[in-house]
Amino acid sequence: MTLEFDTRFDPAYGQAVTVAPDVARITARNPSPFTFHGTNSYVVGRDTLAVIDPGPDDDAHLKTLLAAIGGRPVSHIFVSHTHRDHSPLAPRLKQRTGAAVLAEGPHRPARQLRIGEVNPLDASADLGFVPDVALADDSLTHGDGWTMRTVLTPGHTANHAAFALEGTGILFSADHVMAWATSIVAPPDGAMADYMKSLDKLIERDDRLLLPGHGGPVTQPRSFMRGLKAHRKMRERAILERIANGDRTIKDMVAAIYRDTDPRLHGAAELSVLAHLEDLVARGRVATEGDPAIDGIFTPA
Repeated sequence: MTLEFDTRFDPAYGQAVTVAPDVARITARNPSPFTFHGTNSYVVGRDTLAVIDPGPDDDAHLKTLLAAIGGRPVSHIFVSHTHRDHSPLAPRLKQRTGAAVLAEGPHRPARQLRIGEVNPLDASADLGFVPDVALADDSLTHGDGWTMRTVLTPGHTANHAAFALEGTGILFSADHVMAWATSIVAPPDGAMADYMKSLDKLIERDDRLLLPGHGGPVTQPRSFMRGLKAHRKMRERAILERIANGDRTIKDMVAAIYRDTDPRLHGAAELSVLAHLEDLVARGRVATEGDPAIDGIFTPA
């Protein structure tokens, strides 16, 4: 199945962009190879509002959010996950609005660190974040004229959640599904097996529009997500082929598989390959001595 990414996107920095009835998008000015043009925050509602993913701790972004809120009350601040481009502004926005902060929970890795292992993603984690309300899967949060359903989607992080705006067919997919690129799944923060299960979970839903944490909307969710699944399976096959052809290290695999990718992303690519290898070793498709590691040696099972 062909997967086509859509990189057309105007971040409209400093402005609120209406993307659906009673839904506005505000994009933070924090562009990077990992965040695209920046992090999308969403303001939902007409009278009493909700904010989804307040974003990085940035004065200009807070000012734009408050302008979009326009003095209206805010009852809820939803946080999809605890990477530092999504959650750190929550305390300041809570202080200005009095809204409750809701999320799956504090930051945590998908698995424990192994002996001698260093988490390369510590700097990207908002380790001080604690929500006022911990959200369970399929739970409903009722607001003024809107209801939000929590759809837990671990994979990108262990505590990743998407939020469905009930009765509209809109799902705020955060970093799990984005139109412009694949989601980064990097151990120990994320896990490929979890990501694939969460992807299947979203494919089974009947959402008509996904509003992601970076970039523009996904307008044909089911076919796009099937393409994402096929892409991950293709990447898995490529890894198995590289091992069959004699590659034994992740660096060698990345050099071959990602030869046309921005070199600045090769570190993330190595972690993505490790995520696949963790899954492949667990399924008995690949062998390694001890636990799969970024500097490990991998052979056919």
